Amino acid sequence: MKLLQAIPALPVRDQERSTAFYRDRLGFNVAFQNEGFTKLQRDAVEVHLWVANDESWRTRDGTCPVVSGAESFIAGTHSCRIGMDGVDELYRVVQPLGIVHSNGQIEDTPWGTREFDVTDPDNNLVTFFERAPTDGRAAANHA
Repeated sequence: MKLLQAIPALPVRDQERSTAFYRDRLGFNVAFQNEGFTKLQRDAVEVHLWVANDESWRTRDGTCPVVSGAESFIAGTHSCRIGMDGVDELYRVVQPLGIVHSNGQIEDTPWGTREFDVTDPDNNLVTFFERAPTDGRAAANHA
């Protein structure tokens, strides 16, 4: 038995705004869209966006629990990691767009990856990473 694929599903408040972000800034294609759900693809990666914009929790009395599963406060609470080849090239494309999270830098990690983060319009965190070569070629590849 082995696992074959993981597909992140990220909650968003505004489906059109978030779809445009993944399409126009990160180069994903819209593979499917209906009211409340978008499936985006780039190469072998899929990202699913689902709308979490239910505001009814704000006016419920204390006897009724929050139960819709699409409450607006859920948007922006998720993250995912996308493995890839050529992380430096993608970084050079998105860095000038002002969407790189944190210190705005690409970095080598102690756990053997080279990576950077972006945040989508709802502040979901998306990390793009590449595994570092194990044969000492890492420094030559990042020049």
